[in-house]
Amino acid sequence: MQALVIVAHGSHLNPDSSTPTHRHADTIRATGAFDEVKTGFWKEEPSLREVLRTVESEEVYVVPMFISEGYFTEQVIPRELRLSKWDVSEWESDGLSADTATLTAEDTGQTVHYCGPVGTHRAMTDVLVRRAETVVDDPDVGEGFGFAVVGHGTERNENSAKAIEYHAGRVREMGRFDEVQALYMDEEPEVDDVTDYFESEDVVVVPLFIADGFHTQEDIPEDMGLTDDYRTGYDIPATVDDHRIWYAGAVGTEGLMADVVLERASEAGADIDAAIATVREETRETTATGD
Repeated sequence: MQALVIVAHGSHLNPDSSTPTHRHADTIRATGAFDEVKTGFWKEEPSLREVLRTVESEEVYVVPMFISEGYFTEQVIPRELRLSKWDVSEWESDGLSADTATLTAEDTGQTVHYCGPVGTHRAMTDVLVRRAETVVDDPDVGEGFGFAVVGHGTERNENSAKAIEYHAGRVREMGRFDEVQALYMDEEPEVDDVTDYFESEDVVVVPLFIADGFHTQEDIPEDMGLTDDYRTGYDIPATVDDHRIWYAGAVGTEGLMADVVLERASEAGADIDAAIATVREETRETTATGD
């Protein structure tokens, strides 16, 4: 038997924080690729400390629903799962290249394939682009559009900016959008000045966040000038300084995120190629129908 456990931060204050994680777990569960699909959270139930005890399978693939490598993926999750002999060097990562470490859970004896976070996987670039397609309602969006990837940015974790720059660079290499820019909330270049960085009249803005919350629903819309008060709502697109801003909301809410989770598990050794193909097709159809 093989199981998948998706672990995320969760929140005691924002009930929507765990919604994308549960939804992607449901999508994967429906494929039948794993005997069990579970979720575990730092700030919600089931907790990271207890989640492996809810799994009957002896082989478990653990995928962190986090954007970057750092404190949670390198310290909190391995500690709470009680992964024997864990050391961050197991990933041999430069801050973007964490792959898989196979370890034993001390209290359950399960074999755990601990994967890198979804946010640094190359497939996340496709989800960012899909998010643009969704908000514009055009599967061919690109020509005549600028594209902004927005991150939090922080001096506490330099890897946070690395993930933003990495995906912005990959989108740029596609040559699909006229302009591509990485922007941040707490460092330069700031999302507050989004229109200063684009000549394109139309700009798609996609936050590289797992779930919608305070930052994506309140801070960023107000910072960009989409509205003076998030509680009054805003148009999509909204006109700011003679630009049309197509604000997409958190990338983690896009259905194709389930594909990134599966890609991580597949690279760790799970035999799930058919499930990956199914998820890609089903999320494309869902996007097309606007559901």
